[in-house]
Amino acid sequence: MKTGIATVSISGDLREKLSAIANAGFDGIEIFENDFLAFESSPADVGKMVRDHGLEIQLFQPFRDFEGMPEPARSRVFDRAERKFDLMEQLGADLVLICSNVSPMALGGIDRAAADFAELGERAAKRGLRVGYEALAWGRHINDHRDAWEIVRRANHPNVGLILDSFHTLSRGIAVDSIRSIPADKIFFVQLADAPLIDMDLLYWSRHFRNMPGQGDLDVTGFTRAVLATGYSDVFSLEIFNDQFRGGSPASIALDGKRSLSNLMDAVQRVDGPVAALTARLPPPAEVEGVAFVEFAVGEAESDDLVAILSALGFRHAARHRAKDIDVWQQGEIRILLNRDREGFAHSSYIVHGAGVCDIGLRLDNSTEALERAKALGAKVFEQAPGPGELAIPAIRGLGGSILHFIDGSAPLSGVWELEFEAVDAQSPVEEAGLTRLDHIAQTMDASEMLTWQLFYNSLFATRKTPTLDVVDPAGLVRSLAIENSDGSFRFTLNGAENQRTLAGHFIAEGFGSAAQHIALQSNDIFATLAVLKTRGFVPLAISPNYYDDLAARFGLDDGFLEQLSASGVLYDRDEGGEFYQVYSQTYAEGFFFEIVERRGGYSGYGAANAPFRIAAQKRQLRLPSMPRH
Repeated sequence: MKTGIATVSISGDLREKLSAIANAGFDGIEIFENDFLAFESSPADVGKMVRDHGLEIQLFQPFRDFEGMPEPARSRVFDRAERKFDLMEQLGADLVLICSNVSPMALGGIDRAAADFAELGERAAKRGLRVGYEALAWGRHINDHRDAWEIVRRANHPNVGLILDSFHTLSRGIAVDSIRSIPADKIFFVQLADAPLIDMDLLYWSRHFRNMPGQGDLDVTGFTRAVLATGYSDVFSLEIFNDQFRGGSPASIALDGKRSLSNLMDAVQRVDGPVAALTARLPPPAEVEGVAFVEFAVGEAESDDLVAILSALGFRHAARHRAKDIDVWQQGEIRILLNRDREGFAHSSYIVHGAGVCDIGLRLDNSTEALERAKALGAKVFEQAPGPGELAIPAIRGLGGSILHFIDGSAPLSGVWELEFEAVDAQSPVEEAGLTRLDHIAQTMDASEMLTWQLFYNSLFATRKTPTLDVVDPAGLVRSLAIENSDGSFRFTLNGAENQRTLAGHFIAEGFGSAAQHIALQSNDIFATLAVLKTRGFVPLAISPNYYDDLAARFGLDDGFLEQLSASGVLYDRDEGGEFYQVYSQTYAEGFFFEIVERRGGYSGYGAANAPFRIAAQKRQLRLPSMPRH
């Protein structure tokens, strides 16, 4: 199998696109005609430039409004095709994509279209070229790959074949099993794209909202399985039209594309077993058993503030690193590390980003396999020489400038806390507050980076994504979704800020990049927890009384329960599975905070309905403007 990507999928001029595509490890490109037309070099020079990057031109596209035209338009489209054949010869491309006709002039009829393709195939054969026919989902007469295949079949020419595109098939809900009966040698090219499920005009949906396989909601895996079942073993190429990608980093988008293809082909083989056309299977997606630790990079002043917050939350100072200035604060299964050391990654993170989360340790079923999978999917291994008495724990560079460490139950990793840390003898016992484990970690990034983060986590780990929600900040929207595993032991929420006036955008701007903005701690009885925390000086975020008046109307809560919520600053939500309680700490630094939650029954969400009221309260505390100043 070869991999490819359409030049239209990423930003930049043609030279920038080729560099990014080659560096990401693709075999070739679909050269989109407008990218060539906007470039200053001759066709021969462009072809050479492609080959100099170690790439091949796998497809020239698109050729529009060809089949079924009445005279004299029919003669003109054949003349136009000959001109494009001239161009392809100079470029060094041997396959052209012809998409189904959308012209109001086009005449219907399978046999009429087949006759046109038979003639075009004969002309192409004389030049050693091939013609591929694709059914556009919005084609005037042909909008289904089954009809396109019938035209190719009746054309009955060795230089005429079918081009399949996952978006055009899946967006119309066409059964993918219909692909399995198509002869492999008549499938000339396969294009892949995913997309979120949106009820809108097909053309607009396709031109603005496509994304990489695994970033959307379409069954691209099922589509790919059907294609491979035919025996097809040639190019799988990405053709992505996305407004965010057009403005993003070419290198980052190209790397996402290669990661998405590798992850997709691995997913196919996990269903169907080894496929001869594909590379060897990767280690399986890592099963995350929980969060082992969250590490903060801090200076002396920030450390004192964070210690005060952790003490108020009922954490105890449990251990100190044997050789470095790192303290462990613990409650239940939760470990929070405060790293003040003047050497190493944490110190570098502090210099660049200020105080904040720099490292997250994950408990995995197999850290060695997790590291191998991450490397195969393009993640960068993090290496820092261990000091005396320290373990070499597998780690990768995460997104937003953070590190992810992988810890499993095997020796010696399971003994890291005893080997590297020594217990602190507390002078007086600390009454814990009933916080048992991490519920979720909320990470904040620019909205344009959300798809990258989602793909990163879902390709490396055995997780799924939740639908994207719009969270209303008084200064703009924040896109939000969750990455979670099946038993809820691993939950990350991703929050994409669209501008710097939102609370999330302010946090990114002040920290010079993306980071964990809040940590949610789980309690089995939130009111009992708050009773203990009150004695320790914990002050919850003040929520508007108007919120509780509306809560009574929405859920029909009795007055006594409503008073209990209001007096404790607890927000409430429920769904068909159960109830959700949440309370927030005051903010720390430029927008970091803790959350305490209790899940009752099978509640599966994150309290999204309460987010606007929480954000408004936090912005009042931070004195952030809700609207831009003039």
